[in-house]
Amino acid sequence: MAILTFVRHGQSVYNFENRFTGTLDIALTPLGQQEAKLAGMKLIGYEFNIAYTSMLVRAQESLEIILKEIHLEIPIVKNGALNERMYGNLQGLNKAETAQRYGAAQVEIWRRSYDIRPPGGESLQDTYNRVIRYYKSVIAPELQSGHNVLVVAHGNSLRALMMYLENITPKDIVNVNIPTGLPRVYQFDGDLQISFVKYL
Repeated sequence: MAILTFVRHGQSVYNFENRFTGTLDIALTPLGQQEAKLAGMKLIGYEFNIAYTSMLVRAQESLEIILKEIHLEIPIVKNGALNERMYGNLQGLNKAETAQRYGAAQVEIWRRSYDIRPPGGESLQDTYNRVIRYYKSVIAPELQSGHNVLVVAHGNSLRALMMYLENITPKDIVNVNIPTGLPRVYQFDGDLQISFVKYL
């Protein structure tokens, strides 16, 4: 039996400012650091063999805080496949200003649809394709070998992973939000079927 736990990074400066962050490399706020610490406290007693994170500092810093809190030194693999969805021309823009520029309805379509890309950016489907390709080729073999895996990443990359693991439809995934700093734990049987899943 293997366990996969994922955590969305704590609040970033752009989360606080209500901006589209995407692949911009933005640091955590003090609250975001505290959220990561609380996630670590919830994971005390869990053992992990390896951790995966994105190439972005807000996820990497969250992972470092969590591992420090649970007193674990394990291999850390950083890969761009786990990066946040790329929002293209919207990145760095305040969401209210973006609604004024493009219209609130259009921005909502870009944010919440599964297969529509914002200008110069990725759709959630694009994000899903890269995340799940990486999961199948790199993370799933670790789970199959019985290793416990920790993934600290981003709202959309984790929504993609959740969609795959829990067989959520494209129609339903657009209404799913991943809270910051709250570990979600999956326990698998030997065939990589989920035996239970819960937020801590």
